Amino acid sequence: MERNPLLDRISVNPNICFGKPCIKGTRIWVSLILDMLAAGNSVEEILTSYPHLKEDDIRACIAYGAAMSRENFVEIDFMAA
Repeated sequence: MERNPLLDRISVNPNICFGKPCIKGTRIWVSLILDMLAAGNSVEEILTSYPHLKEDDIRACIAYGAAMSRENFVEIDFMAA
């Protein structure tokens, strides 16, 4: 699979935000944006809260999460379903 160019909007630097993936040029964690989306916030609501972000930054966070899910997984209790 070809690398998504949106991932160029994400940085991982051990000297910034404890090495957590952030939107490049900000200290906004990818996980914060993904948590906001998971909580039901719309892209428009996130952009209102963080007006210096662009829609492509939000999509980059989603792309990063998708790439991570191809490489890693979270333990889920299948009995709870």
